[in-house]
Order: sequence, then structure tokens, then C-alpha cells
Amino acid sequence: MATKRVVLHQLTGHRFLGINEQGDKVMIDGDQPASGMRPMELLLAAAAGCTAYDVVDIMAKKRQPLARYRVEAVGERAEEHPKRYTRIVITHYGAGPNVTQEALQRAAQLSHEKYCSVTASLNVPVEVRVVVEPYEVEQPA
Repeated sequence: MATKRVVLHQLTGHRFLGINEQGDKVMIDGDQPASGMRPMELLLAAAAGCTAYDVVDIMAKKRQPLARYRVEAVGERAEEHPKRYTRIVITHYGAGPNVTQEALQRAAQLSHEKYCSVTASLNVPVEVRVVVEPYEVEQPA
């Protein structure tokens, strides 16, 4: 089973720096003024990014590479806590010399139904386990 790891470091208040195993960084921010996306916005971005990868690959395999492409994700949230998304609409906009809307529609459908691991994770219950440990500061050698 493949695993992924991301570590968040609190910078101040609700501002965190997320770092993955490769050292890539993302600012996650709930402070005002914000200098990064909020967690629920990142979830939308993850879903949009995941399906976008798939669609670009599928369209290239169909020999209909996209010359212009963007994805928009809009999420509707519940009013009550935990204010989860109750509906997410992902819209694909694409064009290119040989691109047909039918092929783009099929690529988006294949991504949603078969390939996108982010939306697949949102469509089924996922076990989330919470562990609490003391923060031990590493001593320099």
C-alpha cells in the first residue's frame, strides 16, 4: 500500500506551512489578511488538480491535445458544523485545433468515474484516525 505524508508547521495563529516528502511547500492560512488558501479551498484545488491531470493525459492519448484548458471547482458547504461540502461542481473548459467537446466530456467522465483519486476519496467513507503526541524539540547534535 502506497502512503503519502505531509507535515504542517504552525507559523502563527491559523497560518501553517505544509511540506510534503519531496520538500514542496504550500501556505495554508485562516488569518486575515490571508497569505494562502484555506483548507477547504485546498480540497477544491486538489479535486480540480487531480481531474485536470487525468483529462490532459486522456486528451493527449486521444490525439486531441488541449491548447487551452482550465478547471473550476465550486463547493457548496453545509450551514452547520462541520460545514462539510454537500456538493462540488467541477467544470472543465478546453479547446484546441482537434479537440471535440465529446472527447473532452468523455475524458472528464473517465476521470471522475475511474481515475481521480481525490474525488474517489470524497465519494466513499474514509477512515480518519486521530493521534495526539507531545511536541518534543529535537536537540542539535
